[in-house]
Amino acid sequence: MFFSKILDHDTGGKIFLSILLFVSILIPVLHLTVPVDNSLHISIYTVTIIGKYLTYALLAIAVDLVWGYLGILSLGHGAFFALGGYAMGMYLMRQIGERGVYGDPILPDFMVFLDWKELPWFWHGFDQFWFAMIMVVLIPGLLAFIFGWLAFRSRVTGVYLSIMTQALVYALMLAFFRNELGFGGNNGLTDFKDILGFDLKLNSTRIGLFIASSVALAFGYLSSKAITNSRLGRVAVAIRDSEDRVRFIGYRVEYVKLFIFIFSAILAGIAGALYVPQVGIINPGEFSPVNSIEMVIWVAIGGRYTLYGGVIGAVLVNYSKTLLTSAMPEIWLFVLGGMFILVTIYLPKGIAGLFNKSRDIRR
Repeated sequence: MFFSKILDHDTGGKIFLSILLFVSILIPVLHLTVPVDNSLHISIYTVTIIGKYLTYALLAIAVDLVWGYLGILSLGHGAFFALGGYAMGMYLMRQIGERGVYGDPILPDFMVFLDWKELPWFWHGFDQFWFAMIMVVLIPGLLAFIFGWLAFRSRVTGVYLSIMTQALVYALMLAFFRNELGFGGNNGLTDFKDILGFDLKLNSTRIGLFIASSVALAFGYLSSKAITNSRLGRVAVAIRDSEDRVRFIGYRVEYVKLFIFIFSAILAGIAGALYVPQVGIINPGEFSPVNSIEMVIWVAIGGRYTLYGGVIGAVLVNYSKTLLTSAMPEIWLFVLGGMFILVTIYLPKGIAGLFNKSRDIRR
């Protein structure tokens, strides 16, 4: 009853969640039950790649929530994604213990290499999974709160706000490249062994991470849809269309912006936390402004102001990237730019907009 109310009049969302459920069941079944020499067998590599796409899809929902429904073109959501990933990476590093190259039970290998004598204070607690999960949510949310509180109270909007978000992610990238900051510098965090006692190299663990990514994506979509269907969501759309008018009516515009911005950052942090154990590394490159711009392109191609459009764009663009960067890596950026230009000119509402248009024609 609760889910049906959230998805009322959301045909695209129902189709998306149905496909997600089908894929979440089918892929593990095909991997575990079909023989390796059978053409229907899905390798663990493919399972991991699709799991990575699911984390990107959750990240796209986070971007669409602030851009499509609030009108904030964020070019810095890669910061929240990377911070969530680093929080998970710190937990995974603490689980290595004496199995590291230098055999230190407390200090990660890069700290031993840099001749650090004790664990920095901000690494304490990350040997506990529950603490790390709190940090996955708290750190991106806190950064979004501080940034949003200062920006929204100052009524910074439009391109100026976009530039500020990009400056934020660029500043964090430069900071995390420094060895003395205590996050692995240029190499980042890697060589993870296990999570919650389960070996990350085992196929069963990979399947578990894939299912966890599917569940997180469904939760992200439903929770975001619940917000957009609520009175808060309607006020957010009004702010997007005419912020001054909403302010004159008497709404505290900065509070609405701040809440949705923080929630979007938390979703991005969760996506980053699920991304890291599947790819096996997190480094400052994830803070790159180019990555944040790509996230916006995902949503633009898929169709903003739909949520599921961001999922379509994230999966389509990253699948194309996987194919082209392995076959013809030098042309990938040209293809990405071409896709963005074509969608902007011929499909201003994205692929999801084309779906909605065909549905209206049938009606």
